[in-house]
Amino acid sequence: MKIVFFGTPDFAVTSLSKIFESHHKLEAVVTAPDKERGRGRKVSVTPVKEFALSKNIPFLQPEKLKEEKFIEQLKQIEADLFVIVAFRILPKEVFTLPKYGSINLHGSLLPKYRGAAPIQWAIINGEKETGVTTFFLKEKVDTGNIILQEKIVIEPEDNYESLHDKMKNVGAEVLVKTISLIERGEVDEQPQNDSLASPAPKITKEICKIDWTKSAVDIHNLIRGLSPYPGAFFIKDDKQYKVYKSKVVEETKLQPAEILESKNEIFIGCGEGTLQILEIQPEGRKRMTADEFLRGYSLIK
Repeated sequence: MKIVFFGTPDFAVTSLSKIFESHHKLEAVVTAPDKERGRGRKVSVTPVKEFALSKNIPFLQPEKLKEEKFIEQLKQIEADLFVIVAFRILPKEVFTLPKYGSINLHGSLLPKYRGAAPIQWAIINGEKETGVTTFFLKEKVDTGNIILQEKIVIEPEDNYESLHDKMKNVGAEVLVKTISLIERGEVDEQPQNDSLASPAPKITKEICKIDWTKSAVDIHNLIRGLSPYPGAFFIKDDKQYKVYKSKVVEETKLQPAEILESKNEIFIGCGEGTLQILEIQPEGRKRMTADEFLRGYSLIK
């Protein structure tokens, strides 16, 4: 099977590596253009490009996916299949090029959590399980016919980072199985039930801000879903504090946003219940435990 792989972040590299190690022929990789970052304007490349360079895989980095030159390059490859993992939305003139079409690996049990941030929203919404889905691309995002799915348990201690790592490993296995099914002509694709769909929109700064009138459970799940990146935060005395780890406690009776500090513990009242802050990062400082924080800082004036 001649494959072109489309992907950008670390999440995609695990799948790319699995395909590279398989018997399939990885003809090229498509990833985002290089970017200048930081004060020194140092050029950084995507994790997918780093992998392609390390394995001498040809790569393409189009600025626009509808560029004639880019589409012509893809046509010349004559791929059997395009595989997409954590990439931009492909136009129809691209994803319809291969003999067998294009497939996508998505970090949810579709049709639940269609959108840019399915892993985060599953945790934020307090789900006990999620999963991965492979599906054929259609024009409308995340709506194509399902090929394979595999469930993944969300443990109480899971955050975005730990669940992301579980999903990229399970997803890579499911993706290679999917490619083999397509190669053998054994796919039993199933249409999605749109009435069961739920959104997973991009995470914005507004979403990351903690609202202490919400329940401790809801705030705890928000912190888990955004840890370690981009991080849930609150503002106190015009300073921003990010919270990376928390614990729901019932016994402490505090008003919403009311703070209680002991020698090495921080508690903040919520609309229902209380939250113990376990890891915090003051603005302009490093991430630290509550104990470390209280040795030099306080949230109470």
